[in-house]
Amino acid sequence: MIYTPEKYSIKDEAMKPFIDPEEILNYLKAEKPSKERVREVIQKSLNKNRLSLEETAVLINTEDPELIKEIKKGAQTLKKNVYGDRIVLFAPLYIGNLCTNNCQYCGFRVTNKDQVRKTLNKEEIVKEVSALQDAGHKRLILVYGEHPKYGPEFIAESVKEVYKVKSGPGEIRRVNVNAAPLSIEGFKIVKESGIGTYQIFQETYHPETYAKVHPAGFKSDFGNRLVALDRAQEALMDDIGIGALFGLYDWKYEVMALLRHVNHFEAVYNIGPHTISFPRIQNASSLNVDDKYFVSDEDFVKLVAILRLAVPYTGMILTAREPAHIRNEVLTYGVSQIDGGTNIQMEGYSEENATKQDLDTEQFEIMDTRSLGEIIKELIATDYLPSFCTACYRLGRTGEHFMEFSVPGFIKRFCGPNAMLTLAEYLEDYADADTKEKGYKAIFRKIDSEDILNKEELLVKIEKVRNGERDLYF
Repeated sequence: MIYTPEKYSIKDEAMKPFIDPEEILNYLKAEKPSKERVREVIQKSLNKNRLSLEETAVLINTEDPELIKEIKKGAQTLKKNVYGDRIVLFAPLYIGNLCTNNCQYCGFRVTNKDQVRKTLNKEEIVKEVSALQDAGHKRLILVYGEHPKYGPEFIAESVKEVYKVKSGPGEIRRVNVNAAPLSIEGFKIVKESGIGTYQIFQETYHPETYAKVHPAGFKSDFGNRLVALDRAQEALMDDIGIGALFGLYDWKYEVMALLRHVNHFEAVYNIGPHTISFPRIQNASSLNVDDKYFVSDEDFVKLVAILRLAVPYTGMILTAREPAHIRNEVLTYGVSQIDGGTNIQMEGYSEENATKQDLDTEQFEIMDTRSLGEIIKELIATDYLPSFCTACYRLGRTGEHFMEFSVPGFIKRFCGPNAMLTLAEYLEDYADADTKEKGYKAIFRKIDSEDILNKEELLVKIEKVRNGERDLYF
């Protein structure tokens, strides 16, 4: 069966079929590729061209260890050329875990009677956001269960509340949202609250598996979820994020389907998703899934590198579902955003026992429990630039405008300097003495060694940050 937006979308171009499981599986049945073909595909990506399904299948079907090393090396080079050394940092904040769905992999599933249910009120939101600001965060993603209580008006109001909170020198400059599919009018309401990215993950693009792990609830409608972000586009919300939960079905199929979803957005709306997420299943309260398709560490690293090569200009998000050593490894192969100091318990950031995990109070188990400060210190030590930048969203560099900057490689001219400015803010306001010293050494070392546009102006702005000015960017 071919899945199409026809039932759910009003845009004529969006009515063309775009997920065909048989097509994807046929590409994956191809013969083992030659060394020459694999290297041709890697080179095409290094020339900053998005790969086709056939070309991506070439990389997926590669089993030669030496060629896999070349795939990883290619991803490493591409990431450096497009994104430089900067790693964007954010934190998730769970607003409510009421849910009507029965997703077999999720602790929030409606049949899980052990789950402690909670929806944050305004005072609790202020308390949580204040704690996040006091740690140094500037970017949040708000997460909601799928429940009638969490309609577009509720989401918009909670977003506005987050933006109002000011604790010490802190402020949240960008709020993203991970929530249920909405109507076109619903997306418009949420957009007006000033959000950045709206994330909806398909979880699995394999229809039979989707039906098996989503037996009940609004989410059981595969087609509705598949085209939800088409409705967001029609609401002129051009900053969207897609993702798959790896471990529900064959990872090779899911990588191909993610690329097909990217193709669809580019064909219909002339822009791809801003981000792709690729979480792996972790333990959860009432978990009920077959481990047949669980992804090994080796395959996970490979798929991250392949995704980077397949979609050179799409941001890639790696969450604290992964342990620190895996996160550290795959950063080099294509990841551009990570969360830090993550706690997904309701009211977890402000509670005294926030570091203690309890699966009956959270969606799944967090594997990387490092604080934001620890992650920043490690990023600096490994020559990355921690970034809290939000400049593109506030200057209108989103959607097609973002592609105009990113495809020719111009965006890198802004990302590095803006990362340095936001890192300088963190060093001044939140870092310990050791991190502050090493952070500034890293900033000035990169300024001296790299070809940076407007270097003199950047130095002036950094000095202004050190003298108390904030929110400076290019």
